[in-house]
Amino acid sequence: MITPFEIMHKAERLYPSFLSSVIKGDKFFPIDNLPIGSRPKDYLALREAVTHLISKSKQSLGYGYTLELETRKIHKFAPQSLPKRISIETEQDYLKLLKKEKEFSKFKADIELIRSEVPELNCWLDQNPLKVIKYSDRWSDLLKVCRYFQCNPKPNLYIRELPIQIHTKFIEQNKGILRNLLEAILPTELLSSVESEKEYTFEKRFYLRDRESLIRLRILDQALKAKYDFPLSDVSTTISEFRHLNFKAHRFFIAENLMNFLTLPALENSFALFGSGYAIQILKSVNWLAHCPIFYWGDLDTDGFKILSQLRSYFPQTISIMMDVKTFETFKEFAVNVAESTAENLLYLTPEEQALYSYLSIHNKRLEQERISQDYAYRYIQSLCVSTSPRQLDQ
Repeated sequence: MITPFEIMHKAERLYPSFLSSVIKGDKFFPIDNLPIGSRPKDYLALREAVTHLISKSKQSLGYGYTLELETRKIHKFAPQSLPKRISIETEQDYLKLLKKEKEFSKFKADIELIRSEVPELNCWLDQNPLKVIKYSDRWSDLLKVCRYFQCNPKPNLYIRELPIQIHTKFIEQNKGILRNLLEAILPTELLSSVESEKEYTFEKRFYLRDRESLIRLRILDQALKAKYDFPLSDVSTTISEFRHLNFKAHRFFIAENLMNFLTLPALENSFALFGSGYAIQILKSVNWLAHCPIFYWGDLDTDGFKILSQLRSYFPQTISIMMDVKTFETFKEFAVNVAESTAENLLYLTPEEQALYSYLSIHNKRLEQERISQDYAYRYIQSLCVSTSPRQLDQ
């Protein structure tokens, strides 16, 4: 037989539907036909269960579920008063049973506030009654942000520059709900397209300025330093500024590891870029790099080859350096064991690279590029430059 606790649990499960009915103005009460369940076969257990139901009912407490009894003859026992129907008759009974009177009162006030301040959220309200409650302590400020973006859909400002009367970290701390609200009220054409959730940022979606990734650049040829009037040989700049440069006529050596980036030798007509692992994806937007000879030096492990394949998907002309069997065999004693991984089908590796990638994946090996001696690296790069004519490299 159903217990008062189970009645409470079933009532709680109906709470989102109840809130939705309030938003839509639909009738919700009475809640009829709550299941009674099967009677205990033991007389004492049956009497105790019925007594417990009565003690927690509206008849006893003055609120909650209504218990309708009927007198029935039970085999071997005298006639007994047994549950015939369990229902919750009114909104007051329901809210007091769940101990949600104050919460519901605030819910109704928030609904009125939202509808009066941003009526365009009415459809959103129908689908998100529990979010109205979840953010009950901040609707005034959330609506200020909504109204601002309705009037200024492409601010091109940093979040903290927005002229909204809220505390400075409010938007940063509430990006999730604000994204939900703004996407509900702003026309699609006023939202920046996001190809995947991985690429999503609040700032990008709503045309806000963001802290940009930095590109670190070394000039490997002093003649280039003089040509472009660089005051420094090692500089960092934002990706947006880097895009506006145009070094089509020059070679780029990209090193995944910082120390290898810093120790690349002087090379004619060349720059070095710090790849910093998978952060290399930011180079995808630098269109003029498609016209540059690119050389990539990464770790001899599965991640190194994945990054190489990723980079080559942007810039097919990319050549790997010191990511070959000869280099691995030369420094094999410094290779370490790593966690097991599954080899993927990387589309942008050469057959030799694919074979080494598969070997490293199967044997769970890793040779960090820092383990390759400086002398070997210098000789490898110098040999590369000698064996490939400047004209070929610069095309």
